[in-house]
Amino acid sequence: MKVVIGSDHGGFELKEVLKNYLEEKGFCVTDVGCYDTASVDYPDIAEKACEKVLSGECGWGVLVCGTGIGISIAANKVRGIRCALVSNEYSAEMTKRHNNSNMLALGGRVTGPDLAKNILNAYISAEFEGGRHQSRIDKIKAIEG
Repeated sequence: MKVVIGSDHGGFELKEVLKNYLEEKGFCVTDVGCYDTASVDYPDIAEKACEKVLSGECGWGVLVCGTGIGISIAANKVRGIRCALVSNEYSAEMTKRHNNSNMLALGGRVTGPDLAKNILNAYISAEFEGGRHQSRIDKIKAIEG
């Protein structure tokens, strides 16, 4: 499966760790930046990553900024994106099972690499449950217009 990953300068180091980890697990990873610690604007990165998911080029994505807050807000402005800012394994599992999120956001300055890998594992292992959860996602889509 293809996965997109992106970060601003505050998430660059964690993004690199997660990109390598995903590749080790057999994922084909598309990196939309940034490519060093020079300052960049997280909305630009979020938009690029979201385009890859919405086009179908990538099945889901990971976004990282300093706290994960800004980049998740930006991603959730894109119609069709359900980006969850997660800080633990349970939230990662549940956002897939109940929200069928297609983007994860993490904070590079607040989430250590081992925890971030565990979060990815929980997300990857979970499956969307559908049922009553699908009707809730449909209501979210209706809000988007």
